[in-house]
Amino acid sequence: MQGGCYCGALRYEVSGKPVFKAQCHCRACTHYAGGAPNMFMAVPETGFRYTAGNPAQFTRDVDAKATRDFCATCGTQLVSRRKGMGLVMIKVGTLDAPEEFKAPRAAIFVGEKQPFHQIPEELPQFEGLPPLG
Repeated sequence: MQGGCYCGALRYEVSGKPVFKAQCHCRACTHYAGGAPNMFMAVPETGFRYTAGNPAQFTRDVDAKATRDFCATCGTQLVSRRKGMGLVMIKVGTLDAPEEFKAPRAAIFVGEKQPFHQIPEELPQFEGLPPLG
C-alpha cells in the first residue's frame, strides 16, 4: 500500500498487513479528524517508511502519549505513533486506495465519543485501548 499528503510533498509505503483497524473516538483524534471519529489502521513500525519528504511532527507536552506526523506544507496528518507500542497508526484518508481499509474492526475510546458519532451495532466497542497482543 502507498499513500501521502494532500499536496504530494510526503509519500509513504506500507509492507505487510495491518494488525488492527479501528475508528477512534478520543478527543485528540476528533480534533485531527475535524469532529468525526478517526479511521486508522495500525502496522508494525518496521513495515512503514517514507519514500518522499520529511514530515513535521507534533507531540503534546501535557500527556506526550502520541507523536503525530504531518505535512508542513498542506497540513495533512498522515500517521501517529503511541509510545511503547511499536506500531504506526496510518490515517486511512491518506492511502492512495482508501477502499483497501474496507471497514474498522473495533471502535475505541468510546468513553469520549460525541453524541453525533455513529458506531455500527456489530462493531466491538472499547472504553479505551483494547489489548493488542
